[in-house]
Order: sequence, then C-alpha cells, then structure tokens
Amino acid sequence: MDRRHFLFAAGAFGVAGFAQASESRLGNMLGAARKGAAAASLSDEDVRAYGAQMVTYADAQHRVAPAGNSYAQRLATITRGLEEDNGLRMNYKVYLDPQINAMVTPDGSVRVYSGLLDAFTDDEIRFVMGHEIGHVAHNHTRKRLQTALAASAARDAAASSGSGRVAQLADSQLGGLLERVVAAQHSQGNEREADDYGMQFMARRNYDRKAAVSALDKMAAMGGGGVSWLSTHPDPKRRADRMRKQVG
Repeated sequence: MDRRHFLFAAGAFGVAGFAQASESRLGNMLGAARKGAAAASLSDEDVRAYGAQMVTYADAQHRVAPAGNSYAQRLATITRGLEEDNGLRMNYKVYLDPQINAMVTPDGSVRVYSGLLDAFTDDEIRFVMGHEIGHVAHNHTRKRLQTALAASAARDAAASSGSGRVAQLADSQLGGLLERVVAAQHSQGNEREADDYGMQFMARRNYDRKAAVSALDKMAAMGGGGVSWLSTHPDPKRRADRMRKQVG
C-alpha cells in the first residue's frame, strides 16, 4: 500500500476500520512470509517428493516406451550400472517423441526422448544425461523448485506440509513447476557447471569424454532445428569448444 492509499484507507474507514485493515494486511504478509519460508526450507526428502510428483505428471503427458520396446531396451543398455550417481538414485524411461530432448526431475528421474536416441550415439546420450544430472547435483533444480513454490499458488501446499510430508499438488501446479524447474533456461554459469559435471560423469565411468564434444558439435551442426534441448541451453558451438579444451 503506497502513501496515497494509506491516507485514503485511514480517512474512509476511520481509526477502527484502519486498524482492522492493517491487522488483516499484516496477517496476509505474515502468511506469505510463512509460505515463503516453508518453500525455502525444503528438506532433501521434500525435494525428492516434489520431483516424484512432477515426473509422474510428466509421464502421464507422454507416451512412455514399454519394457519390450527397442528404444527402452537401448536405454537400458546405455544406463546399465548408472542406477546411482553420487548418492542420487536414478531411474530412466524413454518418451516416444521425435524431439531431440532429455530431462531430469529433482528426484533423479531421467527421461530421454526417442528423437535423441535416433540422432546420438550411446556415449553422446550419456553426456547429455550427465549434464542434466549435473543440474540436480549442483542444486540448480532445488533452488528453482524453492523459488517456484514460494512464488506460485503451490506455496500454499508447501506451507501445509508442517508435519514433514509434502502436499499432493494439482496437475495445474505440477505443470507450472515442470516449466519453471525443468524446462526454463538456466544461467550461463549453471550450464558451465552442468557441462563440467557431464564430463566428470563420463570420466568416473571410463566413457569416452570426446562424446561430449561430438554431441555439442552435432547440436551446433543442426543449428537448433528440431533440437528442443537447445532452446533452454547456450550456444552449443561455444560449449563444444570449451569441452574440446578439457579433453585436450
């Protein structure tokens, strides 16, 4: 309330009315502060629980490849031995969608689009996955989740979880969280950290680190056409040049 509105409220409602309005406004402000605090103090368990809700919603919006599908079988081969990464439990599925894309939700659920499997080699896909996992490992997705919960109607559900259990969010809220936490563009600094993590992810498992360079070179050659992953990531050519220096 600015000063003009403050004076108008005092004159129109009188002292008693103004006191009541001020008390109500203070209550709203304290309520909003409590909701923001609840979102800002999410535990690791809360983050994983919200991530699980998000990926359940996302899976329902896509055609998921069944276990016997050739795409699912290939992804199972690519991810063999990758059920855990630095304490984060991972799970993997394929979306039958021609987009060249991949995503990871805060609980460690990796989703790879069939278009990415069509266009990239196994190790190139591993780098893409390692990059996305890097956003979780560096708490980029956690911070986004906290911000999104504090800034949206979903904060009501976050604030109601005083017992330590997160509330079940509505589909409309989950769709918004996916957009803000998973699909929105990261900062240049975050992307560099995720690229570096992707390289470390490859090195820890003795995968070919040159696949990071070839994957980014491939994206650069595509010019962004049909590459959904590029819409929220910086210029792949500059990223490829940076990775090339790391490979040596």
